[in-house]
Amino acid sequence: MKATISNIAETCGLSTATVDRAINGRAGVSAANRQRVMEAAKQLGYLPMADAVTLPSRPAHLEFFLPIAGNGFMGDLARHIEDYAGRLPLVASCRIHNLKDISPDAWQAAADKIALRANGVGVVAVDHPKTRNILREIADSGIRLVTLLSDVPAAPRSAYVGIDNRVAGRTAALLMGRFLGARSGQVAIVVGSRSYRGHEEREMGFRSVLSEDFPNLTIKSAVEINDEPEASYNATIGFLQAEPNLLGIYCVGAGRSGIVRALGEARPRQRPVFICHDLTGETRRYLVDDLVDVVIDQNARLTAEQAVIRLLGSIASSAPYLIEKFVEPRLIFKENIPVQ
Repeated sequence: MKATISNIAETCGLSTATVDRAINGRAGVSAANRQRVMEAAKQLGYLPMADAVTLPSRPAHLEFFLPIAGNGFMGDLARHIEDYAGRLPLVASCRIHNLKDISPDAWQAAADKIALRANGVGVVAVDHPKTRNILREIADSGIRLVTLLSDVPAAPRSAYVGIDNRVAGRTAALLMGRFLGARSGQVAIVVGSRSYRGHEEREMGFRSVLSEDFPNLTIKSAVEINDEPEASYNATIGFLQAEPNLLGIYCVGAGRSGIVRALGEARPRQRPVFICHDLTGETRRYLVDDLVDVVIDQNARLTAEQAVIRLLGSIASSAPYLIEKFVEPRLIFKENIPVQ
């Protein structure tokens, strides 16, 4: 049976009127009594829940910082966050900030725009001393933080929302090895930016499985392209000129279009196995046209929903951290492309 206002009042030793004011966020309740009420409400299961996460008792103001420009997946993520947050009564407002780039200086300029009323902030950020300091300052101001897609574990975030990136890289290597079978030769890695902890973890996972399970495959080169298609194009042309029989390419981040363009122009005798991340309109077309073999997808819709829910949960929780729960990645081939 669901708990009532009277049950909460009895548990915390306050009047039903005080409990009602505290639960509904009205004035006239001291901070100490409000805390007593909220703790009792949580214990009795009165507060709303979503996916085993306790949600706040009153609507919260959320803000998200994403490097959207030119990144199809980030654009999809932003749209899903806005859509989901807009359908939740517990979200009073939701603002998406488009980061100019991933540098700490750009992050500082963006962080200065956080509204005074903000209760929670979700960030896609690089793991850098300056960025960690900015995140600490935000948390010290009483705002709850969650990191998205790439973690910054040394920052005081309440949760990380995204896939296990090291496992994703290991999965990419397993697929590469299975696709190539007994063939021996070289593969190449195109890294978005090692400033992202997630990209670094994917590369580490890929290298580990290749060295452990597929000694017939060696890494020709690993080039960092800062998610720029022109840089990935030039890198791929360089790979193919140095090794015309290149067996595979693993694209850790963005920059996929440059690789596809280079392969189309170079027309190698046998196209390298090409594995990349994130299902977007662009990678859907690549799959259908046999330009990409498999996409390891972070599921923008699910990530967006988890970002909102876990940010709300961190606002409601008195604990500094929520229980870790990764988003499960999807392996997308041309035969199982999901409906948008």
